[in-house]
Amino acid sequence: MAITVVTGANRGIGLELVRQLAARGASVVAVCRTPSPELEALGVRIVGGIDVSDVAGISRCAEQLAGERLDVLIHNAGVLRWDDLSTASAEALVEQFRVNALGPVLLTQALAGSLVQGSKVALITSRMGSISDNTSGAMYGYRMSKAALNAAGMSLARDLAGRGVAVILLHPGHVRTEMTRNTGMVDPSESAAGLLARIDELTLERSGEFRHMNGELLPW
Repeated sequence: MAITVVTGANRGIGLELVRQLAARGASVVAVCRTPSPELEALGVRIVGGIDVSDVAGISRCAEQLAGERLDVLIHNAGVLRWDDLSTASAEALVEQFRVNALGPVLLTQALAGSLVQGSKVALITSRMGSISDNTSGAMYGYRMSKAALNAAGMSLARDLAGRGVAVILLHPGHVRTEMTRNTGMVDPSESAAGLLARIDELTLERSGEFRHMNGELLPW
């Protein structure tokens, strides 16, 4: 049976993605560092102890999924450190690059053997990674890491096209989660529903697009 993998599945958008996928009967694998009680209550398969910024963790995840076909791989795990020019640190910048940009590339690489004709890869990025859309500055690590993820997503779309695998880059909206200090404008349930709708409608012809969860095509 084909499965859908969601990273960063223990809370926020990831938890809601797992909840909605399970509710519609999908076979879900929830990948996270530490399972939450809310995730465990959903009764889905959990692969815990996985930090996507750690090569060893990525290898363990790939071992757990070896030999299985992936229908959808959703890279949702991410980290945001609030900064501006006066507070940005090398440590925080590197951390965000490792989790937000390098992790999805290395995990896709590790799971490439499970991606087959018709599989889909979704990268939960952010419009804050859009260079032309930056009107407020600051948030250096998050913006830079998401711009790098966008670049990687386009390369993945090109590299996986010959295998019949489609890739999409998705902005979830400004979502009320712990990551955003609950300052968002959209509930996780609404965001997850929009993200899944965009993944459902993804085709090879649209691979590599950068879209808002509401369907709007976003600028680079």
